[in-house]
Amino acid sequence: MRDLGTPVLDNHLHLDREGKGIEAVQDFVRSGGTHLLVVNKPSWHLGVEPEAGQDFGAVFEETRSLVADATAVLPGQAWPVIGVHPALISRLVDDRGMAVEDARDLMMAGLDTAGEYATEGAAVAIKSGRPHYDVQPEIWEASNAVLRHALEVAVQADVAVQLHTEESEDLTEIGKWAEAVSLPPHRVVKHYSSGTLTGITPSVMSRKPFLETAIEEADPFLMETDFIDDPDRPGAVMGPKTVPRRVNWLLETGHEIAVEAAHVDTPQTIYGIDTRDTLER
Repeated sequence: MRDLGTPVLDNHLHLDREGKGIEAVQDFVRSGGTHLLVVNKPSWHLGVEPEAGQDFGAVFEETRSLVADATAVLPGQAWPVIGVHPALISRLVDDRGMAVEDARDLMMAGLDTAGEYATEGAAVAIKSGRPHYDVQPEIWEASNAVLRHALEVAVQADVAVQLHTEESEDLTEIGKWAEAVSLPPHRVVKHYSSGTLTGITPSVMSRKPFLETAIEEADPFLMETDFIDDPDRPGAVMGPKTVPRRVNWLLETGHEIAVEAAHVDTPQTIYGIDTRDTLER
């Protein structure tokens, strides 16, 4: 196991027992990784076609199980991020013929179930968002309603939110929605971010140019791979070794302060997790 002398957190990664599963975690550890936020895969990827909010429980339970197995091999710890993928609305409406309002309500019910888990300490963040592709106005409106409901659920559970959204460098509107329900905007995280984002916190894809930009911006950020653990697409989006390798590169190029912020200070501020106290050396 490589020791980079610092906690190393991948803020957004998926695991699948039909893919690499815990082997991916072992790759992460061998490269110097210590902590993970494991995000549930889209429900349909796990064979769950929900009819009611409680049906998402099977997705969340699988994520909890994977997190426990990941923690067993990490020098630090893994934590779950659970919720409803925003692309589900298209699957419900286009593939299953559901009315937009019914799809919206079902997704909100799934978020309510996620909130129940989070309230019991079974997650550090709620997953939600809106489509990153073109949709009809009624789908966009319904998706924004689901997203705003996720913010409310997070407040009730006292956890953060991770969002999957369209590509953007300005999500001030969402930050204002968070403020309106008393959720600090910095506790709302846009996953799959580039190095610049206004309004909420970016989780930066671990490409060197994005990281260089994020450091220049001097605003809080996190690092991620969005590893999807799909056996048909090995290594997509980025492999599990990427964040440790990028942390090593940042340390070698004199960015110790940025590494400390992204892997210790910002996770503590957003999720209330302590990557130092949970690190076994």
